[in-house]
Amino acid sequence: MLAKNRPHIKPYLKWAGGKRQLLPEIKKYLPRNINNYTYYEPFVGAGALFFELQPKKAVINDFNAQLILTYHVIKENVEELIMILKKYKELNDEEYYYKIRNLDRDAAQFNNLTKIEKAARLIFLNKTCFNGLYRVNSQGLFNVPYGKYRNPAICEEIMLRQISNYLNSNDITVLNNDFEQAILTAEKNSFIYFDPPYHSPDKTNFTGYQADGFGEEDQERLCNVMIKMTNRNVKCLLSNSDTEYIRELYNYDFFDIISVQAKRLINSDSAGRGNINEVLIRNWKN
Repeated sequence: MLAKNRPHIKPYLKWAGGKRQLLPEIKKYLPRNINNYTYYEPFVGAGALFFELQPKKAVINDFNAQLILTYHVIKENVEELIMILKKYKELNDEEYYYKIRNLDRDAAQFNNLTKIEKAARLIFLNKTCFNGLYRVNSQGLFNVPYGKYRNPAICEEIMLRQISNYLNSNDITVLNNDFEQAILTAEKNSFIYFDPPYHSPDKTNFTGYQADGFGEEDQERLCNVMIKMTNRNVKCLLSNSDTEYIRELYNYDFFDIISVQAKRLINSDSAGRGNINEVLIRNWKN
C-alpha cells in the first residue's frame, strides 16, 4: 500500500538510467489500485519510481553492494552520514575527490572504513564525479573522473532525513541479491517493476554498474523470470531498450509492449545522446 500524506522525496543519487523523467509515462501503466500491492523493485538503482510511490510495504534490491549499503545507512545512521557529508562538502575540490576515489585501490584501507564512511564516500563521489556516473573497471574499482561542478548537492540534509523517516516508518526490506532471488516471495498481490541495465547491442548504452556487466544471457534469464511471474499471476512491468532483440525476446501474447520516448543523457558516443525510443513491457492488460 502507498503511504498517505507523504512528503515529496526524490532520489538522493544520480544514476545512469534513472527514471525521474519518465515517471509520468510509467505511472500510466501501473496496475489499478497500486496501493493494494506489495511493491518489488529488484534493480532499484536510485529508486525514482520507488520514492515517487512510497509504498508502505516493499522489497527493494540491487546487485550493487555499495549502493545498497547507502540505503541501509540512510535508514539506520542518517545523522552520522550527514556529518561526514558536511565534511566532504567543505573539503570538496579535485585533489580531495581523487583522494577519496582512490581509497578502494588499497583493499585493506577500504575494508577498514566503517559502513557509514563507505556510504558517504559513494554519495560524495556520485554527486561530484563527471555526469553523476557510477562506473567501475574490470577490477571493480570506481574510475569516473572529477566533474568540476560549481555547487554540487553533496549533503541534502532535509531529503536524507525524510528518506530515513520513510524507510523506518514503513515495511521496507532492502536486499543485496541477484534479481531472481529478490522476488522469491512475490505473490498474486505483488507488483514487480524491473528496470535492468538496458540491452545495448552496439555497446553504447552505459552498463558499467558492476565489473561483470549484464549481458544477453541475463536478459534472457530476466525474460524467463517474467514468464514465471506471469504464470503465478504476479503483475510485472519492465523497462528496456527498444531493440529488435528485446521485442523478439518478449514476443508472447501475454506481454504488452509499449513504446515510450526518453532522453538519454549518458552515452559513450555523444551522437547517441538525446531522444531515444524505449519500451515498457507488462504482463497484463488493463
